[in-house]
Amino acid sequence: MFGLRERPAFDVTHTESPGEALVCGFSEYGLAGLTAANYLVEHLNLTEVGHVTTAELPTITPFEDGRPRHHTRLFSREDFPVTVLVGELFVPPAAATPFAEAVGEWAADEVDELVVLSGVPIAHGPDDHRAFYVATDGYRERRLADQDVQAMAGGFLDGVNAAITRLGLDTDLETCVFATPAHAQAPDVDAALRLLDAVTRVYDLDVDTEPLEAYAQRVQRYYAELADRMESREEQGSDDRMYM
Repeated sequence: MFGLRERPAFDVTHTESPGEALVCGFSEYGLAGLTAANYLVEHLNLTEVGHVTTAELPTITPFEDGRPRHHTRLFSREDFPVTVLVGELFVPPAAATPFAEAVGEWAADEVDELVVLSGVPIAHGPDDHRAFYVATDGYRERRLADQDVQAMAGGFLDGVNAAITRLGLDTDLETCVFATPAHAQAPDVDAALRLLDAVTRVYDLDVDTEPLEAYAQRVQRYYAELADRMESREEQGSDDRMYM
């Protein structure tokens, strides 16, 4: 449980160009939202402008090529319509509300909209391989009136998605969750591509997704070949998967 003083601290180190909206991708099922957010950062040449820290959660310190980084970071650039939050730390449900409130306190003075990109584990058919939205009335009128993005029919949100969405009901912030069915394979790159398609159209972002599409094909081939090898070994009656 989290007491009154045990709240995630939101530390913005630089806020000269926050943009109109904060677009978030978190570490969750399938990593689709995180993959999409990270792709925006890399292919739009965004620079780090802030980060989130918390002393109350089991923390991670990611690193690459020997260089450490904060687990939850903000990226933007001058005269750019969005700031992107890349959240590599999983936020458990018990911490979702204080985390969202900390983000909301900062966002209230910096942006008008909070957007989450999320892959969700729901039963679905091939026709459901698309992005859906759950958004406040103001966001729908402002951003989605002329967009071919379908409303999610019904259900409920939980965790960080629910907590951020609730900010749109309780504050002046407009909120939207772009969600798409995701699979257990990580990363679900196809789901990330669907989320990218939605957010780039809504905010008119010029993003070349061909490299990610090529990566998605490689991931698909890997899982297809893995499934074939496992099926072959099962047919041979072997349970030794050491060299899968």
